[in-house]
Amino acid sequence: MATAMEVDIPKQSTSDNTEDDFILPWVEKYRPIYLKDIVGNEDVVARLMTIAKDGNMPNLILTGMPGIGKTTSISCLAHDMLGASYKDAVLELNASDDRGIEVIRNRIKAFAQKKVTLPPGKHKIVILDEADSMTGGAQQALRRTMEIYSNTTRFALACNQSNKIIEPIQSRCAVLRYTKLTDEQVLRRLLEICQMEKVNYNDEGLEALIFTADGDMRQAINNLQSTFYGFKYVNAENVFKICDQPHPIVIQHILKCCSEGNLNDSVKCMEELYYLGYSSLDIITTIFRVVRSYDELDEGLRLDYLKEIGMTHMRILDGHQSIMQLSGMIARLCKVSSPSKK
Repeated sequence: MATAMEVDIPKQSTSDNTEDDFILPWVEKYRPIYLKDIVGNEDVVARLMTIAKDGNMPNLILTGMPGIGKTTSISCLAHDMLGASYKDAVLELNASDDRGIEVIRNRIKAFAQKKVTLPPGKHKIVILDEADSMTGGAQQALRRTMEIYSNTTRFALACNQSNKIIEPIQSRCAVLRYTKLTDEQVLRRLLEICQMEKVNYNDEGLEALIFTADGDMRQAINNLQSTFYGFKYVNAENVFKICDQPHPIVIQHILKCCSEGNLNDSVKCMEELYYLGYSSLDIITTIFRVVRSYDELDEGLRLDYLKEIGMTHMRILDGHQSIMQLSGMIARLCKVSSPSKK
């Protein structure tokens, strides 16, 4: 995986001290506060540190996959820049909920007009999470607001797809692109939290957490906490029960049957998965991720498999989610693997 963001754990009390600690989500409990706590995405973090040091913050667009620290980064930047003034000088909104034009005209405009005493050269900061969910009208209103209050207020927009932000806003912002976390970064973070929270686990459980997270640190930590609270022990079986995803071992068995041209067994296993209640999208997504790292298949065959899986994935996204789509994919995988095809 590409290099991504990972954080050091602040020194805090363990969860067995108070009831408040017990109910606090670990993803919030161990969220970094300052930029110095952030590790990974070195170029992006270095740029943010320079901005914090100089105090000359431009409008920002932070884009990348979910759960890799976009909102956390801008929050850390605001803490580093504003210090004790953070509470009064920062407005944070989730644009997927507050995404209409009235929010821009009322809440954001009122905040931009508010008088706040700040150190020289500092600005108030508006953080808009999930900004790519904002309506077109709201984005046009935001563009105008950014122009009018550019002397006192800076805007930071976190989004998954920057191409959904209108061009006039993109041209007024510096774009920072985040990449997914590596398995090693996720593993190190999980091990640290397990130590802090006294979590009982085995290696297979941590591997399952990494597999289900797929580079999303937030999901990895949430799955760890859910598994520990639900079963008091983190192993592969418990993780996949909590996450409700098909087990990779079952998927590997299906792929092995396909590679041997054993159509009946592979279709039977696929039907068993489907009738256990897993959605077609969950099944096809897990198959795709398993094939990418399934070393028992040679590279050429894996590429052929990925082509067929991708076509089936497209059909499922179009709404064709019956078992017939999955069975047809299995038949095509067996055909690709047959000696006559080779």
